[in-house]
Amino acid sequence: MIDEKYIAETAFTLPRAYFVSEEIFRAELEKIFFEKWICVGRAEQIDAAGKFFLYEIGDESVIVLRDYENTLRAFYNVCRHRGTRICHEANGKFARTLQCPYHAWTYALDGRLVGIPDPLETPNLNKAEYPLHRVALREWEGFVFLNFSHAPQSFEQAMAPLFAGYFDAWQIGALRAARRIEYEVQANWKLLAQNYNECYHCPLIHPALEQLSPHRSGDDVLMDGTILGGYMTLNTDVESMSIGGHVCAPPLKQVARDDLQRVYYYSVFPNTLISLHPDYVMCHTLQPLAPDRTRVVCEWLFEPATMAQEHFDASPAVEFWDMTNRQDWHACEVSQLGVKSRAYTPGPYHGWQEALLAEFDRQVLKALEA
Repeated sequence: MIDEKYIAETAFTLPRAYFVSEEIFRAELEKIFFEKWICVGRAEQIDAAGKFFLYEIGDESVIVLRDYENTLRAFYNVCRHRGTRICHEANGKFARTLQCPYHAWTYALDGRLVGIPDPLETPNLNKAEYPLHRVALREWEGFVFLNFSHAPQSFEQAMAPLFAGYFDAWQIGALRAARRIEYEVQANWKLLAQNYNECYHCPLIHPALEQLSPHRSGDDVLMDGTILGGYMTLNTDVESMSIGGHVCAPPLKQVARDDLQRVYYYSVFPNTLISLHPDYVMCHTLQPLAPDRTRVVCEWLFEPATMAQEHFDASPAVEFWDMTNRQDWHACEVSQLGVKSRAYTPGPYHGWQEALLAEFDRQVLKALEA
């Protein structure tokens, strides 16, 4: 567990290079994003056979699809003939096969090479030896996680706290996205994750949030390891985090007792942020693009039966968090400008209010040293 005395007295922010160095950024891609389980989207994005989306990070491109056996699969977007990228659309639907646009090598949706032009010219070619290269895939509660490692740690072991009951009441796998917003933030991905893991900044940056849920309320639940977070309490006259503080839907079916007056905020290392409200779940996924640039996808998840009702309206929750997101992104961009300065040196974390940030940094350094 975190030693709070250590945090209060000796924990400092990371040096400048961790936010601006191209070399460290490339090392993070290799050691973290290509070795750890990373969230790349929701299974509902590919809810029918043949549907796919591309996920791109660093120099890699991956086709994530649902085959005709209803199995989710992920393949490197690389033809086994001469390496051409097979797919260029961000998303869509394949028929029964994928075909390379260069020489028409053709693959089934399970990755098998099933056809090549002029097969008589290569009579000794064994198609079974040239399937698309797989990327390890695991679905958890509707989230799709990939691992690029040749020998990935099991998802259950790497993400053990996800299976310890903290998320069960929200039944996230049964929820669907009412809204999805993509942002591009001119800041290092770690600054965004760190910003999420503290509310020390909330009174100044988020006055509307502070009116609904005071920054000193609540407590941390998970304080070390790959999953960090805890809860903040809602004021007695507040039902949820939204414009006006009212719920947008009935409470999720198994959310009860104290959880009706709490919002839980968890970061799943390295790139997933999950916020559990009484009536909905909000999630962010971070996609590092450069040392000073990050794409963020934010989704608001509700029960499908609730969304089907005539007067359902998610906009109070969406508008509240879109406003809050943009406030956060601006703060992170200003931080990025500051840490780029030659005058920047690591500063002390502020006691227990920033304890999770020091643990997040430890996870980064641990991965880079592996």
